[in-house]
Amino acid sequence: MSAIIIDGKRVSQKIKDELKEKISKIDDKRPPCLAVILVGEDPASKVYVKNKKLGCEYCGITSLHYYLDENTSMEELLQLIDKLNNDDSVDGILVQSPLPKHLDEKYVINNISPRKDVDAFHPINVGKLMIGEPIFMPCTPQGVIRLLEEYNISIEGKNCVVIGRSNIVGKPMSILLLSKNGTVTICHSRTKDLKSVTKQADILVAAIGKPNFVTADMVKPDTVVIDVGISRTENGLKGDVDFENVKEVASYITPVPGGVGPMTIAMLLENTYKGYLEFYNQQV
Repeated sequence: MSAIIIDGKRVSQKIKDELKEKISKIDDKRPPCLAVILVGEDPASKVYVKNKKLGCEYCGITSLHYYLDENTSMEELLQLIDKLNNDDSVDGILVQSPLPKHLDEKYVINNISPRKDVDAFHPINVGKLMIGEPIFMPCTPQGVIRLLEEYNISIEGKNCVVIGRSNIVGKPMSILLLSKNGTVTICHSRTKDLKSVTKQADILVAAIGKPNFVTADMVKPDTVVIDVGISRTENGLKGDVDFENVKEVASYITPVPGGVGPMTIAMLLENTYKGYLEFYNQQV
């Protein structure tokens, strides 16, 4: 029997509806505000920024957009970030990646105030996540956790295998699974006999960026398979998982598109709202 398809579009819409209702009840204060900075003309980045803007509009979040020239200097970019850091009407700041090669992405992230770093990439936010005191939850990994919760898939005591060790997904994903009492293994390009490791997984998270990398023979029956990867191929968007074949083995599986992707934006909007509440010293 084929796996149950985990519907990220439905779950993300539910989260956005809940946010919209909460924000609609704000009557004596300004609404939450997200500032997005896009440097250059990267087509995929433009699509992501557009989707974030639409999400903000739906939920009632004020959306500020700064479209900067490809040749914008580091000094100009940092001046804008500093201005937004000091603007009390802005709750979240996001600099869309990738940046042009002459800009140091790590240095840019380090200059965003941790209290407005809704991507949760700042070293202070990463450190706080590590010790279980996060200011913001990293958007994509938290989106995965919310999908599992929505489908009543318990993490506690499960063997959780993460393929990929990036700072954006793999590492924080492992921390969040660990915080839910999963037993976590991180795999990467140097892992020996990868298949023997992935076949031990009760929950398998693929975040490596290689289309159709995870095949059916790498998955034990009834595994929950979460596909974070997304690659543009001549046959359209593809995930890291060979969906058509793996779904015949797994118990639950996320599609690409329509799985984890929509959840990333929903979590970004939720983080912006959380930043807004923190500004007004309220409890989340």
